[in-house]
Amino acid sequence: MLGTSINPIKPPSSSASWNCYYWSCETRMATLLSSTSSFDYYNHSLHFLFSPSKLHCPRILVSKLPGLRFRVSSPSKSRVFCESKTQEGQIRRCSPLLEKASLPSNGALASDEWKAVPDIWRSSAEKHGDRVAVVDPYHDPPSTMTYKQLEQEILDFTEGLRVIGVNPEEKVALFADNSCRWLVADQGIMAMGAINVVRGSRSAVEELLHIYNHSESVGLVVDNPEFFNRLAGTFSSKSTMRFLVLLWGEKAWLSSGETHGVPIFSYKEIIELGRESRVAHIGSHDARQGCKYEIIGSDDIATIVYTSGTTGNPKGVMLTHKNLLHQIENLWDVVPAEAGDRFLSMLPTWHVYERACEYFTFTHGIEQVYTTVRNLKDDLRHYQPQYLISVPLVYETLYRGIQKQISTSSTIRKLIAVSFIKVSLAYMEFKRIYEGLYLTRNTEQPSYLASLLDCLWARIIAAILWPLHVLAKKLVYQKIHSAIGISKAGINGGGSLPMHLDKFFEAIGVTVQNGYGLTESSPVVACRRPYCNI
Repeated sequence: MLGTSINPIKPPSSSASWNCYYWSCETRMATLLSSTSSFDYYNHSLHFLFSPSKLHCPRILVSKLPGLRFRVSSPSKSRVFCESKTQEGQIRRCSPLLEKASLPSNGALASDEWKAVPDIWRSSAEKHGDRVAVVDPYHDPPSTMTYKQLEQEILDFTEGLRVIGVNPEEKVALFADNSCRWLVADQGIMAMGAINVVRGSRSAVEELLHIYNHSESVGLVVDNPEFFNRLAGTFSSKSTMRFLVLLWGEKAWLSSGETHGVPIFSYKEIIELGRESRVAHIGSHDARQGCKYEIIGSDDIATIVYTSGTTGNPKGVMLTHKNLLHQIENLWDVVPAEAGDRFLSMLPTWHVYERACEYFTFTHGIEQVYTTVRNLKDDLRHYQPQYLISVPLVYETLYRGIQKQISTSSTIRKLIAVSFIKVSLAYMEFKRIYEGLYLTRNTEQPSYLASLLDCLWARIIAAILWPLHVLAKKLVYQKIHSAIGISKAGINGGGSLPMHLDKFFEAIGVTVQNGYGLTESSPVVACRRPYCNI
C-alpha cells in the first residue's frame, strides 16, 4: 500500500542497490514519473503495487538514483511499474577536469588543461579551497561559499540535471538575476554538456517566450516563484517544458494550476538528487563501466546569449567554451587580480561582459559579493572592494552622489572641495602633457622645440599645483575613497564613458579603465591597462 508498505520483487542482479523514497509533489503522477524515462544505468526491474484508493494521492514514489523508468498502468489495475535497463555504451559527457574523479580509473580522458569553462572550478578548489568565493547577502537564505563548497555545489547540480533527464547538447533556458545559485546553475548546465540560454527576469514575457521557443529549450530554470507566475499563463499555452527548476523560494508559492503537470524541482532537490547519484555512480564500478565517457570539446557551444540587435526580435549569439576560456586566460593583463581581492557584482550576470569577468576573477581566488542597485552605495562602503566591474551609468550615479554631498555641505566646505577638485583636474592635465600621455585632436605633428617648451611649461605648472593636489587628497578625496571603496580599479564597459567622468575620477585618485567589446566577441576586444590608462 502506498504510504504504508512497499514490497518490491527481488532484482535479478545484486550489482546495484535501490533506494527509493516518497516525494511530496503537486503535479500529476504519470507526467512526473515519465520525466525519468531517459535514464538507464542499472540492469534490473522493480514492480511496486498500489491500492486503487491510494493511487491518486498527493505523495508519489520517485527514485533517488538515476536509471529508474516508471510507467503507470490503467486505473482499474492500479499498478505502477518501476524499471531500469542498461543501454550498452551509454554516453556521459563531462567537463574533464571538473569531473576527473568520476572518470574511469585509468584516467585516459583526464587532463589538467582546461577544455571547458567548468574545468576552472577544479583548479580554483585546489589552489584556493578554503577561501570565500561568493557572498550573497540579499537572498533567502543569505549564502556564503568557499571555493571547495562552490565546486561541490556545481558538481551536485550537474548530476542532478542528469537525473531529471537533461541530455548533452540540449538547451536549457536560465531566466534569472544575479545570485550564487545562478552561477551554480549556469556552470551545472555547461558541465554536463548542455547549452544554457540566458536572460534576466526584467525582460518582457513575450521576449522571454520568443527566446525560449527560438532556442528550442527543453526546460526552464527560473529565479523564483513570483517570476514564474508572471510567465506561467503565456508559457503554458505557447511552449513545451519537460521540467521547471526554481532557484529560490518554495514550490508552494507557485500559482495553482499554472504548471499543467510539468515536473517542478526546487534548487535543493536538484542538489540532493545529484549528490546521491554521484555517490552511487562513483561507488559503483559496474555503473562506470557501463558508460561511454566523452569530454566536452573546446569548440562545443557553451551558451547562447540573446542580444537586442538593431531591429526586430533579439538574436542569439552562440559562444563556445573556447570563446570564454580565451577571455579567462587573457583578462589578467587588464585586471591584475590577486587572491583575496574583493569584487562587487551588480550587473546582470547573464550579460556576457559581467559573466566573462566573473569567470576570470574566480580563477584568481577572489571574493565575489553580489549586490543590487538599491544596496550598491552601502555595500561599497561596507565591503570596500578592490574592483568594481560596471557600466557608465553606475559611475555617473557615483559622480552625482559625490556632487550632491558637496553641494549640500556648508558654504566654506563646498568652496574648498570645488576649488580642490579644479586644482586636481588642472594638475592631471599638465601631468599628462609632460609625461607624453596627452591626446590631442591636432593632426599636425608639432616641432621638437615646441614640444620641448610645452613639456617644460607643463612640468613647472604641475610642480606648483602638486602641493595643493596632495592636500586635497588628505582633506577631501580620502573621505570620498572611504565611501566608494574601489581601491584598485573600476572597469567600465557596455557603453561610452563620458569624458567629464573619466577626468573627475582620475583627479580624485580613483582608477577607471575604459574598455570596449561586444557579445559576439565574448566580449572584451580592448581595454586600457593599469600602466597605460590614457
